[in-house]
Amino acid sequence: MEETHSVTEIETPGGTPVRQLSVFLHNRVGALMALVRLLRDNNIEVLGLSVQESTEMTLVRLVLSDPETAGMLFMEKGIAHATTSIVVAEVRESEQDLASCLAALLAAEINIRLCYPLMARPGRGALLALHLDEPDMGAESLNRAGFHVLMQEELSR
Repeated sequence: MEETHSVTEIETPGGTPVRQLSVFLHNRVGALMALVRLLRDNNIEVLGLSVQESTEMTLVRLVLSDPETAGMLFMEKGIAHATTSIVVAEVRESEQDLASCLAALLAAEINIRLCYPLMARPGRGALLALHLDEPDMGAESLNRAGFHVLMQEELSR
């Protein structure tokens, strides 16, 4: 798994960076559903999901309403996982559109390792999860460009 390092939780005045949990699942019918049910049964909402399939295993990346509890639950159930800080930016149909988001990261010379959308938020801008090579600098660059960069507290319910 590419995200095998541990995340140091550094809380900034704005809050805690959004955490992504990555889990390897055996490529079996119903494995993803079992994982989502486990989370739902423990009152943890899946806010974002990325699935990368291979022949025998599937890598599932999750943005959750309560990543701390999910991490403890995964440890309790023997589910290997890794945690990574990511940047979640709100993208709108305005000056803060996708092209402007990418331009802000390019201007700061920040590389995108992975990105995927989070679940829809009716009446509000779309959210884009970004795994960046320099997450702090990327978040700062996006903020300077007028983007709302969310903290974990804004996603937790």
